[in-house]
Amino acid sequence: MRHNVSLLRHSQILEEYDPRPGESVATLAWEYAAGFEVPQHAHGSDQLIYAIRGVMQVSSDQGMWLIPPHFALWIPARTDHRIHMPEAVSMRTLYFRPGIVTRSSPGCDVLHVTPLLRELILESVRIGRLRARDRDERALRDLAVLQLEKASPVPTFVTLPKEPRALSVARAILKNPAQTKPLAALCSNVGVSVRTIERAFRKDIGTDFESWRRQVRLTKAVELLVSGLAIASRARSLRLFVAPWGVLRRHGSCPLKN
Repeated sequence: MRHNVSLLRHSQILEEYDPRPGESVATLAWEYAAGFEVPQHAHGSDQLIYAIRGVMQVSSDQGMWLIPPHFALWIPARTDHRIHMPEAVSMRTLYFRPGIVTRSSPGCDVLHVTPLLRELILESVRIGRLRARDRDERALRDLAVLQLEKASPVPTFVTLPKEPRALSVARAILKNPAQTKPLAALCSNVGVSVRTIERAFRKDIGTDFESWRRQVRLTKAVELLVSGLAIASRARSLRLFVAPWGVLRRHGSCPLKN
């Protein structure tokens, strides 16, 4: 299917990519250049975003998800989101008719993509659209649904504060997680006190600013783990130390080993 980016700028709920009558699943394969931005939009269908190459940053008003290879993002129908490509990305997306896949969580989830699920995604994209009345395509759909319903969620979500000045501080950190600028300096840039920002983070996120910043760096570490360079040098570049890496390992196996 052709990816009509111009529609994304004029419509919030896109139905062009949704399954048509008689279809259970529609698909999209697209190549994105580094730095490409998909504007905020939503789909009328449940969506699975997966990249066979590259890392995606998917964000909404509530937060940001980092999606490296070996992982995919499940997005329920009518969920507003936008996508940033920090590097070249080969995206493979499945659009499910709502109700076909039942997830325990009602919201978005980053899911670990097993080798079997990866092949199911690629075969679905190769076919293009899975028809409900075609026995083989229905079997492919059912196996993909089973894998998605049992897929394990991965903690690569960063919650964003709602307060506008706190959100400005948060976005400055997301732009450069390695920076060591103290909170006081960040607050000065947006003309707000440290106390106000700390209060906003505790109210909107439930944690203090420095704990939130560590979570951002841990999320960034997931991206660096799959970039192919040495963990030690990447950790130093982000000011990451033994404890955060231990937390990452406890959440699951290193993506480089898959």
